[in-house]
Amino acid sequence: MSTQVLAEFLLHVGDSQLILSHRLAEWCGHAPELELDIALANIGLDLLGQARTALSLAGQIEGLGRDEDQLAYFRTEREYRNLLLAEQPNGDFAQTIVRQWLMDHYHALLLAALTNSSHADVSAFALKSLKEVKYHLRFSTTWMERLSLGTSEAHEKTQQGVNQLWRFTQELFQLSTAEMQLVDAGLIPNLEILKDQWLETVQSELARMQLSLPETGAYRSGAKQGLHTEHLGYILAEMQYIQRSYPNMAW
Repeated sequence: MSTQVLAEFLLHVGDSQLILSHRLAEWCGHAPELELDIALANIGLDLLGQARTALSLAGQIEGLGRDEDQLAYFRTEREYRNLLLAEQPNGDFAQTIVRQWLMDHYHALLLAALTNSSHADVSAFALKSLKEVKYHLRFSTTWMERLSLGTSEAHEKTQQGVNQLWRFTQELFQLSTAEMQLVDAGLIPNLEILKDQWLETVQSELARMQLSLPETGAYRSGAKQGLHTEHLGYILAEMQYIQRSYPNMAW
């Protein structure tokens, strides 16, 4: 039972990294300046590498003979477990930065906690990924400051990004009843206690940047049940097209 639950948990982590990576790749050739074009592509590549490791590990643990490519290209929308926040459209540059910043703070706490996993491969994955995420957080924080404390237009667009995306933060760090078994077994830490730390940090930083949380609060969830927004289907249609059109092709 715990083996299957751990595999599902790693799918949740890996799927979130994979979908966010795809979103960042959409900026390639379209970012406001060349340096940002390269930076966003590099962050996307880091996330893709992390996703590949997490999905590969999930495939090994579940024992059904599926590798990372099969998990990425041959699952349906309802079988994906990524956070709803990761699949939201890029919008303008400010909204992309807000989404990345929220995810970076989440990833930093998540991966730091997972380094303490009693599962050696999970711990090693988290330790390696955490080094990359620390850079990602530095990048997104710098741009959050530049935009929110810059021109009135940049500040307004950043606030609009927060207003648009905040509702999808409800499910960050949520654990299912089955996943609490992993906590008891020492395979993952109790991530739910990190939500308050994440919220305190984010609220403090938003106040420093003269930004505010929307009155509607955070209320959207469904990632671990495969209940997604309409946006994921379009991402998968593009991402999976070649493999589904020409299954088992080699080049």
